[in-house]
Amino acid sequence: MEGATLVKPLLLDLYCKAGGATKGYQDAGFYVVGVDIEDQPNYCGDEFYCADALEVLGARKVAHWLIEDFRVIHASPPCQRFAEAGADRKLGEEHPDLLTPTRELLKQIGLPYVIENIPTAPMPDGFLLCGSTFGLPIIRHRRFEVHPAMG
Repeated sequence: MEGATLVKPLLLDLYCKAGGATKGYQDAGFYVVGVDIEDQPNYCGDEFYCADALEVLGARKVAHWLIEDFRVIHASPPCQRFAEAGADRKLGEEHPDLLTPTRELLKQIGLPYVIENIPTAPMPDGFLLCGSTFGLPIIRHRRFEVHPAMG
C-alpha cells in the first residue's frame, strides 16, 4: 500500500486468526489489517502481519502502519483463561490473561475499540450477543466491550 491513498477507514484486527470478525468489518466499509502471533495463510482481510498483539500495541506500530493511522481497533484475545473448566482440566493457571493487558493498552492508546470474548470473560461493561440474533445458523454467545461506550 506504500504510496497509495486509502479511501476506506483502517481497522486493526488483533488476535485475528483466520478473520472471524473481519468480513463483517469489510462489509461495513473498513480496510482491515490483521495481526496474529501465528501465521494465518487463509486470513480473509486486506493485509495480515504475523506479530504479537501486545507488542504491536506497546510499539504503537504494525509494519508500515502507525496506530494513529487506524480509526478503530478490534481485539479478540484468547479466552482459555476464562473458559469454564471441564472436568479433565484446570482453569486459569495454564493460560495467560491476555484480556486485561490488551484492554489497558487500548485504553492508553485512546482510539475507539471493540473487545470480543466468551460470555464468562471478566468484561463488566460488556454486553452479550448471539449469532442467532443476526440470522446466523449458529447459537454462539459472545461478550463485547465497546469504547467509548455506546448508549
